[in-house]
Amino acid sequence: MTFPDDETGQVLTEMQAAGINLNEMHPVVFFHLFEKEIQAQAMIAHLAEKAPDMVVTLEPDELPNVWDLNCTVTMTPSYDAIVAQEAEFELLAKKFKGFNDGWGIEA
Repeated sequence: MTFPDDETGQVLTEMQAAGINLNEMHPVVFFHLFEKEIQAQAMIAHLAEKAPDMVVTLEPDELPNVWDLNCTVTMTPSYDAIVAQEAEFELLAKKFKGFNDGWGIEA
């Protein structure tokens, strides 16, 4: 399987080379950063209502005054699915004054 030559494509290529079967369902974690815990908590409340089965964790970042909000979605990690989910999370995080910080697979 080949992927586009961008960051998402490169990560998927590396995962495939490491032996991860990208045709199977995996827990994919999408990372978001917030400057204020209350902003992250607002996104958590929204997700609890809209996607109650989603696993969401919040923890302080190693940088002061930064909060890490991680959202785990079980999905088949195709290029198109990752890009679409990231775009959806980007709009949502922006609504709560946060931003995306990438994604990864718990393999």
